Amino acid sequence: MAERQTAAFAALSAATAVGAAAFGAHAANSAKAAEWLQTGGHYQLAHAIAALVLIRWPAAVRPAQILIVGSMLFAATLYAMALGAPRWFGAITPIGGVLMIAGWLWAAWVFARGRA
Repeated sequence: MAERQTAAFAALSAATAVGAAAFGAHAANSAKAAEWLQTGGHYQLAHAIAALVLIRWPAAVRPAQILIVGSMLFAATLYAMALGAPRWFGAITPIGGVLMIAGWLWAAWVFARGRA
């Protein structure tokens, strides 16, 4: 069950990423906003795909979930700033980055321990 829910969330995350990047390419009101949307979309899409791959192994579902949460937080703060949120939102962005790193390290541990 967790695999299906994680897959659904990853797919929604990927759709959001594509939409944000497209908005940045066609409708952003500044070059900086377009850059934030593109960066957020890139990281969010890459980690959504990675999560879809990781859930193939039940022991890697939790790391996949951490990747999704981290990339969503990372991207959401960039999207918010692109849409006019205060620049201090950028101070939240690294938390998402740390979660993405943690997810990758956890996945590495799962695979190194032979649990996947």
